[in-house]
Amino acid sequence: MVDADADVLADLAPTGVLRAAINLGNPVLAQGFAHAPAGVTVEIARAVASRLGVPVEFVCFDAARRSYQAMASGDADICFLAIEPAREAEVAFTAPYVVIEGVFAVPQGSPLRTVADVDAPGVRIAVKQGSAYDLYLTRTLRHATLVRGAESIEVFRAGGVEAVAGIRQPLTATVDADPGLRLIDERFMQIRQAVGTTRDRKPGTVEFLRSTVEAVKADGTVAAALRRSGQSDTLLAPPA
Repeated sequence: MVDADADVLADLAPTGVLRAAINLGNPVLAQGFAHAPAGVTVEIARAVASRLGVPVEFVCFDAARRSYQAMASGDADICFLAIEPAREAEVAFTAPYVVIEGVFAVPQGSPLRTVADVDAPGVRIAVKQGSAYDLYLTRTLRHATLVRGAESIEVFRAGGVEAVAGIRQPLTATVDADPGLRLIDERFMQIRQAVGTTRDRKPGTVEFLRSTVEAVKADGTVAAALRRSGQSDTLLAPPA
């Protein structure tokens, strides 16, 4: 299926292939391996490529910041990121295709019970560097401090912190497997995951991406991709 004019095609896929940066570090959005990724972001990328009438190539990373860097450096044409003010100066976003939640986990015996408890003087929170929740907490915390690393749970297990931040689904699975951990069920943020491209793309190109995302939300593609990858289709974002 081709649903893009020549200007959009030349602007968004100048190599004749749509190069999509996939973040395998977020298991809600992508699963599998670099040579054979799967998940909702992979299926959205295929839909964009189909509407362009070109093949798709997946460039896979283990962190959102690395997939962004690939796009910024010209090694990818689109990426899948959470909408955050720190990124919007350089990334043109679609509306979100899914909305996920950021939550905290703490040791079982911790006195911390609520999100407000966590944002307190002397509390140190482990986060994955460059993640959506790192950016959000950097912007919003008033008292607690962040300790960054390649993986938030690894930072937490190394000690010296009182809480760990993460995406609800994988952090819940970690807590379920570790009786020494407890989830604070209250979310501290909503993470609006969207398709992004560089700000230097033409207005028509950005509108093409935005309309494609709305189309795959409306026709059931996103919901079906979520179910196939073991995620709840309640994560589907509402229409823009």
